[in-house]
Amino acid sequence: MSIDERRVAIGEDRIGTLLEALPYIREFHGRTIVIKYGGAAMEDPQLREDFARDVVLLKYVGLNPVIVHGGGPEITSYMERLGMPVEFVGGLRVSNPATVEIAKMVLVGKVNKDIVLRLNRHGQPAVGLSGDDGNLFRVGRQSAPGGEDIGFVGRIERVEVDLLHHIAQDYIPVIASVGADREGNSYNVNADDAASAVARALGAYKVLFLTDVRGWLRDPGDPESLISEATAAEVQEAMATIVGGMRPKLQACLDAIHGGVGNAYIIDGRLPHSLLLELFTDAGTGTKIGPSR
Repeated sequence: MSIDERRVAIGEDRIGTLLEALPYIREFHGRTIVIKYGGAAMEDPQLREDFARDVVLLKYVGLNPVIVHGGGPEITSYMERLGMPVEFVGGLRVSNPATVEIAKMVLVGKVNKDIVLRLNRHGQPAVGLSGDDGNLFRVGRQSAPGGEDIGFVGRIERVEVDLLHHIAQDYIPVIASVGADREGNSYNVNADDAASAVARALGAYKVLFLTDVRGWLRDPGDPESLISEATAAEVQEAMATIVGGMRPKLQACLDAIHGGVGNAYIIDGRLPHSLLLELFTDAGTGTKIGPSR
């Protein structure tokens, strides 16, 4: 193949990618999508840059992205440095008041600001929020799936939707997953639960959960056992056998679907540009969960 032929082939491939994205851009234009940002995508510097560029692109082509983020590995790292015990039950972090303070310090003071600065640098103004700001989240105490007491872990009871709608008109909201109850007690909120609650409250078209695996795996030990598509009923039927960090993600997907969100996705945040690949290509990259047929 000559140099000119290679150039033509490369050009056709790029044009093909753009044309493949066109019907999806048309379908999603003006729609709200909620993105739960966490895991490896937050830890690798290049993936952080890729994510910021991808979200800015979504805004420029007419979508309304809302980011809800965790920061579990960084919270764990700070706790270990301070000699604090780290414990999870049913995929949820056991949280005493000291744990919640560490979570707020890391999520609000560090992780949130980093995301906002990157989005701003790539040309799209973003606003950092936590569940405390403007009473964005009103939370109540939550137990582990087995009923165990896990301390100050909150489940969102209400989202101040008007505040988010107002900000999202001109900015990308970036929300840290902490909140408070009516008495002013602070709670650590699982970011998957928070993203699902925000998606339901906004009537989002889609909610996407970035994680550290390819998606929902039939066999957690086999990365090739990806379930590419499932209904809410199929997920509900399997929930009794799901353990670890995948359980709150699948539950968050179910809650979103039952709350009127169009579709929920679990995608591999370790894959560069996984967000764009899931939204704008025919093949997608992870697990799509939709309403029961």
